[in-house]
Amino acid sequence: MKSQFKGVFSALLTPFMNGKVDFESLEKHLHYQIKNGITGFVVNGTTAESPTLLWNEVEQIFKCVKKHSGKMPVIVGVGSNSTEKTIETTKKACALGADAVLAVVPYYNKPPQRGLVQHFNEVANSSELPVILYNVPGRTVTALSIESLLSLSKNKNIIGIKEASGDMTYAEKMQQDLPKEFIKLSGDDGTYLQFLNLGGDGIISVMSNIITKECVRWTKNPKEFEVEFQSYQKFINGIYAEANPIVPKWMLYKMGIFKSPEMRLPLTVLEPALEKITESVLKEFSLI
Repeated sequence: MKSQFKGVFSALLTPFMNGKVDFESLEKHLHYQIKNGITGFVVNGTTAESPTLLWNEVEQIFKCVKKHSGKMPVIVGVGSNSTEKTIETTKKACALGADAVLAVVPYYNKPPQRGLVQHFNEVANSSELPVILYNVPGRTVTALSIESLLSLSKNKNIIGIKEASGDMTYAEKMQQDLPKEFIKLSGDDGTYLQFLNLGGDGIISVMSNIITKECVRWTKNPKEFEVEFQSYQKFINGIYAEANPIVPKWMLYKMGIFKSPEMRLPLTVLEPALEKITESVLKEFSLI
């Protein structure tokens, strides 16, 4: 059912300890979010440091998440800038038992729109699972046009999009042109309430890893909490003071949920000059 993909999904971070996935911290993090009402999870997204995860690690993380999340939907990130590789990873996600796959716009090689349409159609046609597109031009450079998105929405196996451009004109156009049943999820924390008020169905979020309860409350009643959401802009901006997920991982460490803020190269732990600023933000919002 498409309705299971509406709500608040956390793009999960991957805790590390001495180069290995720290499953004890991961379990603690899952319990924290489940207790606070999260809808579901995305495994192997960019926030999970997916470029540095081995597939056997993704499998272990998925199994851990599924074990603790019960019937909650779990989406697996499968995207790459190779259609063949994306199809291969999609098939692996199907074998794992994922509920859907998240496929990003191919990055770096700058495909034309006709190439994007062919890419996503081939991925969807090869998949036993529903496919959610991921438009994030800040990371991929190339963006999915409204025309391409409209074309792709006709593929019965492409059920929705994570739209992370932060462009409200684009979001408004999506609402006007796409079928109502096509799932529209924000992927941009700073603008997501506005996105919901335009008719969006939810969010795949970074900040929901930290402020789960608030994100769930805002999503259920976006118009009611506009003022409160605006009061959190300092917190949201703070999360992105360095490249995601450096700051949120450090925050979870300071909150006592992760045992370490360890990253995998080429990402590194939070810049020391930002530690006091980030700690003060956590204190201001009563998170430590």
